[in-house]
Amino acid sequence: MRTPTHRPRGQQGTRRTLRHAIGATVTVSAAVVALVTPAAAADTAPHTPSSSGAGAAGPDTVTTHAGAGTAQERARVDAYWSPERMKLAGAMIPEITPVPEDDNTPDDPRPLPANTPDPGAVWTHGGAVQKNVGRLFFTFSDGYDGSCTATVVTSANRSTVITAAHCLRGVGAPSDDDTWNHNLYFVPGYRNGTKPLGGFSIRTMATSSRWNADPDTTASSDLAVAGYDTGLLVANPAAGGRPIGDVTGSQRIGFDQPVEGEFVHTFGYPKAGLNGSGDSYVGSRMIHCAGPSRPGPEAPLLWGETCDMSSGSSGGPHLARFDTRTGTGTVVGVTTTDEELAGGQSPTLYATRLGDSAHRLYDWAQSR
Repeated sequence: MRTPTHRPRGQQGTRRTLRHAIGATVTVSAAVVALVTPAAAADTAPHTPSSSGAGAAGPDTVTTHAGAGTAQERARVDAYWSPERMKLAGAMIPEITPVPEDDNTPDDPRPLPANTPDPGAVWTHGGAVQKNVGRLFFTFSDGYDGSCTATVVTSANRSTVITAAHCLRGVGAPSDDDTWNHNLYFVPGYRNGTKPLGGFSIRTMATSSRWNADPDTTASSDLAVAGYDTGLLVANPAAGGRPIGDVTGSQRIGFDQPVEGEFVHTFGYPKAGLNGSGDSYVGSRMIHCAGPSRPGPEAPLLWGETCDMSSGSSGGPHLARFDTRTGTGTVVGVTTTDEELAGGQSPTLYATRLGDSAHRLYDWAQSR
């Protein structure tokens, strides 16, 4: 997706660049691309309008799309994502970019001291987060592969996964099947091209209709739309029939949180960093940031914390009340965009606040 420059209200005179933190093989405009492979019909289920994002037009409905629903489709998606293809997903020039070197940073079994600020580093401390956060792979409708980050959350069906809406479908895309990403494949605990807990194709997915309300906007130029940048997925079970939540465990999910200043931990699989930092990020290992939350340019729709993650970290969880000993917390937002400040100031990774709209998506997903 093209990276526009945005100057938030009240920040005149300071150049800031907001962009989606998605990992992609090329820059695409999702409003005009055509789907490469056939897809099932989408449907919408009406709901009461949300109080979140008053600037977005139209009613707030749950817009859904079918993924790999048959055994044959699941096998095809699983075969598509070879270790080599996973490593290259998100490379800007896949034809000439070599497979990135594996990140062999050693694990550290000691728990990270609580409330330790971290602008970005490989997560080496294990715990549940190492199992239920992973890399989400997909193919854009123009045929190029990309990746985001996603998380298994506690749910009634034990199969619900949360990410960013723009990892599923471009903002402002027409309301038809030709704009959804396909070949969706979630690898929890992804590490150096391996699948420690297996890979999971996606059976169905959902975003808010307000995410696609206006084809003339982008999420970075209309931040009210960015307040709807949440996507929910229902994963197919493992080969033996076990739901993904039984394989990986899950993180709690919370709505209308966090409070300003609350200490938050963020995880993702970036392919790039900000302000010259994170140059070694190649998507092979999970990266961690931590710090107090602060309002974003469209508070309370967006909020963030200091973090140097960029492309590929989209959809990653922002966890409040995170226990560094167990690796568990409460997902209170997912990464939607980053902000690179001029003059060497600390970069910010912003999350979409999980409000009423996200709650409806979650209720829909966990009932599947």
